[in-house]
Amino acid sequence: MADDLAELVRQAQDEDPLRALQATAALRREIERVEAVQVRRARVAGLAWAQIAHAIGVTKQAVHKKYGKR
Repeated sequence: MADDLAELVRQAQDEDPLRALQATAALRREIERVEAVQVRRARVAGLAWAQIAHAIGVTKQAVHKKYGKR
């Protein structure tokens, strides 16, 4: 996975703006997926929404709204 992310970061710096945008969008999707996995892991480990929110730099309400129903 780390190699895939590194490749997407490299592609996001492509000289061709369309290729760079496509890579940036793919990178954002992958980061969102990884974040969701880590939030689930944190909840299973017993962390509070406030702790998770602090770790990712959002409010408790925002993280709960985004991940609370999953």
